[in-house]
Amino acid sequence: MSELIDSNGQPAVQVSAPDGAQATILLQGAHVVSWVPAASTEQLYLSPKAVYAPGQAVRGGVPVIFPQFEQRGPDRSLPRHGFARTQTWQLESKRQGSDHGQATLTLTDNEATRAIWPHGFTLELTVAVSGAQLDLELFVHNTGTTAWPFAAALHTYLAVSDLEKVRLQGLQGLHYQDSLRGDEAIEDHAERRFYGEIDRIYGQAGNLLLRDGSRQLGIGSANLPDAVLWNPGPDKCATLRDMPADGWRHMLCVEAARITQPKTLAPGEDWVGRQSLLLQTP
Repeated sequence: MSELIDSNGQPAVQVSAPDGAQATILLQGAHVVSWVPAASTEQLYLSPKAVYAPGQAVRGGVPVIFPQFEQRGPDRSLPRHGFARTQTWQLESKRQGSDHGQATLTLTDNEATRAIWPHGFTLELTVAVSGAQLDLELFVHNTGTTAWPFAAALHTYLAVSDLEKVRLQGLQGLHYQDSLRGDEAIEDHAERRFYGEIDRIYGQAGNLLLRDGSRQLGIGSANLPDAVLWNPGPDKCATLRDMPADGWRHMLCVEAARITQPKTLAPGEDWVGRQSLLLQTP
């Protein structure tokens, strides 16, 4: 297909806006591996040691998590983070408008997915770039004859200059689950700072702002009410074969997700969740 390019040995789609904004999406997992706003630089973290192989999750970018998050369920028999990120999607459409570029990729149930999750579904991920903004929309449709619950996330790895210099605003007052300590609490910091490993799920998150020196990145979502913060820290990072030892310093996952309250779709029903990233001028 002429619309495809090669990205680290894998078929991919590149979308671009007339102003030069670009994004690259692998067919495997509909995985966004690059986002460069107009007249700017790469905003996503992609591990230089990432593995590109069939069925292998790529470390970095924006993996699509469906139909469960981590091993929390709702179907704990499934692989960690479900199966959407390791399946081959199809390019449904690609176009460039007067002020944006856009592509939609689709995944439907197949023999491999039905073997581990016996449900009919269609997923669509639409990726749009324009100026300083990246918009991601995940559409889920139940094409089967039975209802099923699911969790979902856009597992966004953001590039940062140095984790310990980063500040994240917008979490104060939110209830969170701390997966490292196994407890729950209320965020009491107006600016969340980072000192290594973190793994938290914040509920009812709204708009967030990442401050990284003079760089400011607005993070918004719709119908994905949870925000996941994750960084492996130095000790865990050293055990990850697809990350350099200092990789933890240069990334922070700020994920838009639906985890704590999984969604159930009846036959014929659908659902849409979105995440938007906006590089702001200081």
